[in-house]
Amino acid sequence: MPKPPERSILPNRLPPNRLVVALAYDGLCTFEFGVAVELFGLPRPEMGPDWYRFATAAIEPGPLRGLGGVQVTADGGLDLVEQAGTVIVPGWRGADAPVPQPLIDALQVAHRRGARVMSICSGVFVLAAAGLLAGRKATTHWRYVDILRALYPDIDVRPDVLYVDAGDVLTSAGSAAGLDLGLHLVRRDYGPEAANTVARRLVAPPHRDGGQAQFIQRPVPIVHESARLGPALERMRADLAGEHTVKALAGAAGMSPRTFLRRFEAATGTTPARWLLAERLARVRDLLETSPAGVEQIAQSVGFGAAALRHHFRKSFATTPQAYRARFGG
Repeated sequence: MPKPPERSILPNRLPPNRLVVALAYDGLCTFEFGVAVELFGLPRPEMGPDWYRFATAAIEPGPLRGLGGVQVTADGGLDLVEQAGTVIVPGWRGADAPVPQPLIDALQVAHRRGARVMSICSGVFVLAAAGLLAGRKATTHWRYVDILRALYPDIDVRPDVLYVDAGDVLTSAGSAAGLDLGLHLVRRDYGPEAANTVARRLVAPPHRDGGQAQFIQRPVPIVHESARLGPALERMRADLAGEHTVKALAGAAGMSPRTFLRRFEAATGTTPARWLLAERLARVRDLLETSPAGVEQIAQSVGFGAAALRHHFRKSFATTPQAYRARFGG
């Protein structure tokens, strides 16, 4: 018997324009550019023929030098931006570095015809110069927040998040947050299974919510404290529908409630209640995308009532569970 074809992990609904174009410029931020290539430019035969297509567009004549002494030879010029479904700005030369008018024009034309435009770290200043962020929410690396606000007071700058997805314009915080935003975009386009596959190959977390703090007091907790907080985190993850009081969690960590709250926030950047809410909402999104269960059943499985789920879901994602399932469900 002939071997049956392997099941594709890509959904039936695909982005209408799969061409991703990353900009290249003299002084290129090589890490941010590498993020774009790693996410969208690597061959991924396991994804089949409907995966992204990728190209690099030079915004100016060469030679283009990247940080670290490398030189970049692009696939073409700004004409590629005219064809793109997604345009990525991988950093910029500086907050006060002028943005060439031809690039501004190309981005504005691409955006008007429906292309998505995404910035990583300081690339936000290019989008701002093109007027694509006026009146919108956006973020950037915490070091650039004050200058972005000063230069562009009409932008609603969110200083303490990993990324902002405004639909057709997306911005990420520091360089590594570009990975989070890129994986989020893969999830939007192709669903959680594809995003998880890409993350696994990157050896990266498959999903960090955009609202997660980009800076915490102690990013890597000391060993003995990590071991003490671990049981409390696993206790919540293992029973998302359960009632988790601070007293019980502190007991699991062998701490007083006051000490537990202080050390939990220092290690995670948030409170136990907010951490649990984020975990519950992440689980709800997974179930809406992959499970045939009804919304009320999904709500109950993570400890929400249906009304509470709708409230928190709309507050966090600006949509309803039903609308999210209609868009992303398999």
